[in-house]
Amino acid sequence: MCTAATYLSKDFYFGRTLDYEFSYGDEVVITPRNYCFDFCKMGKMNTHYALIGMACVIDDYPLYYDAVNEKGLCMAGLNFVGNAVYGEYEEGRDNIAQYEFIPRILGLCATVKEARNLLERINILNRPFNDKLPVAQLHWIIADKVEAITVEAVKDGIKIYDNPVGVLTNNPPFDKQMFNLNNYMSLSPKSPVNMFSDNLELNCYSRGMGAMGLPGDLSSQSRFVRVAFVKMNSKSGDGELESVSQFFHILNSVDQQRGCCELNGGEYEITLYTSCCNASKGIYYYTSYDNHQITAVNMNKENLEGDRPVRYKRIEKENIFEQN
Repeated sequence: MCTAATYLSKDFYFGRTLDYEFSYGDEVVITPRNYCFDFCKMGKMNTHYALIGMACVIDDYPLYYDAVNEKGLCMAGLNFVGNAVYGEYEEGRDNIAQYEFIPRILGLCATVKEARNLLERINILNRPFNDKLPVAQLHWIIADKVEAITVEAVKDGIKIYDNPVGVLTNNPPFDKQMFNLNNYMSLSPKSPVNMFSDNLELNCYSRGMGAMGLPGDLSSQSRFVRVAFVKMNSKSGDGELESVSQFFHILNSVDQQRGCCELNGGEYEITLYTSCCNASKGIYYYTSYDNHQITAVNMNKENLEGDRPVRYKRIEKENIFEQN
C-alpha cells in the first residue's frame, strides 16, 4: 500500500510513501542521458532525458518505483492489485512491459501533455522482468507543475483520468476514489458552526473539529481522503526548507507504523521510505522507517551525459542530533 502526492509552492514537488513488509534493496538512482534502455519489444533507447528516483537495480537495470526527469515530469507506480490488467503484443502499438513504463514516459516526455500523446500509442505488456519477479499490478500518477493524471490499465483498456487533487493511493479505481470525496465535502480546516438544530446550543469544545469525520484508518480509500484533505489545505512559505518540510508533513499523515497492519505470517506493513523530489531542481529527498533525518541527492551534481546509473544506497540507521 502506498500514497503519492504533488505540491506546488515556488517550485514543484512530487513524492510518495512506499508501504510494504520488506525491501528489495531500494536505492536512489540517477540514470544519465546516455544509459541505454533496451526495451523488450521497442528496441534500444540510447539517449533520453536524465532521471532520478527510487529504484531496485537488477543486472544494472533500474526498476523505478518513482522518478522525476530533468524537465520536471514526475511519475510513480502504486499497487493496484486485482484491477490491473495488462495485454499481449499488438501490432502497430508501442508495446511496453510494465517495468519499462516509467523510463519510457520519463525518458521521452517533458510534460504531462506530451505524456498524454505518447499514451495513445502505448500497450502495456503482461511480461515480467525475469522469472524471479512476477509482474507487479500497478497504476500510475504522472504529474508536472501544471497538471496531473492517473493511468490505469484495466480489463477495458488503458484509462487516463485527470487528477485535480494530485493524489494517488491504491484500490479502488481512481474514478471511484474521486467520487468518494463527495462524502467528505463538509470537512473544513475552520471551526464548524451549529447546523444540527436551532433548538440546541452546541459549541466547539476543541480546535480542529471542522475535520471531524476525516478517516484515520490505513485503508487505501481512507488514505486517499486524508492526504487529499491535508494536501489541498496545506500552507507553507515558498522557500526550499519550508516546502520540503511541509511535503513530508503531508505524507506523514498516512505513515504506517510497525504493528498496525498485520499480514499473514506475522509480518507487518510499514512505510519503508517517504520521498519528496523538488522536480524543478532535480533534488530527491527521502526518509526511511528507521531514519527520520531528511537525506538529499541532487541529480545535477552528477554527470548527466554519462552512460551508467549512479546509485546511492538508502540510509537506514537513525541519525540523532545530540544537542547537549
